[in-house]
Amino acid sequence: MIDIGIEGNIIYTVAMQILTKEDYEFLIPRLENLVDEHKKVKWYFEMQDFKGWEISAFWQDVKFDTKYASDFEKIAMVGEKKWQEWMTDVMKVFTSATIKHFDLEQKDEALSWIKQLNS
Repeated sequence: MIDIGIEGNIIYTVAMQILTKEDYEFLIPRLENLVDEHKKVKWYFEMQDFKGWEISAFWQDVKFDTKYASDFEKIAMVGEKKWQEWMTDVMKVFTSATIKHFDLEQKDEALSWIKQLNS
């Protein structure tokens, strides 16, 4: 399940449990509209009790990330598990965005960082 909020060129998402194909059918058009409108997008991606993706959802994520890799300015990955921190490091290879991992206890810091004008 995913919750989405948008403010200017920032998208705020909270992923819970397992992301499904339907979650991406809801998310991707909003991301595409944001990129079309602002050219450079910032993404706050919070993971609460997050278990990962269904296979079809993971594939949609990979296709989106490949197509829009250069359209992200900053990505704040906020999570509670070591594999989520590792995932943040892996993502750095696929995008020109500045990506930082924050623990859930640091979400206020992550929100502040994503809103900053400079990285």
